[in-house]
Amino acid sequence: MKGMAYGKFTEEELILRDYLAIDRTVLANERTFLAYIRTALTLFVAGVSFVQFFDSALVEIVGWAFIPVGIVTFIIGLLRYTKMKNSVSIR
Repeated sequence: MKGMAYGKFTEEELILRDYLAIDRTVLANERTFLAYIRTALTLFVAGVSFVQFFDSALVEIVGWAFIPVGIVTFIIGLLRYTKMKNSVSIR
């Protein structure tokens, strides 16, 4: 239970307000992860579109830069989501 937000409390010590706070935190964490996914997907698709549909070298370079940035954004979001999910757990 080391590192968990409510790990120092037993389940008998928690009241309804504590459970609701945990639920709000879990939902906020999921909402933030979905925002990371949306941003990563947008960057990735924009990058692929720039590479595929434009002939300008500058736009193509920007497209090739967007693709790994989108992938990295997804990985960062996944890591942050997992870390917060593990720290909020009461069990």
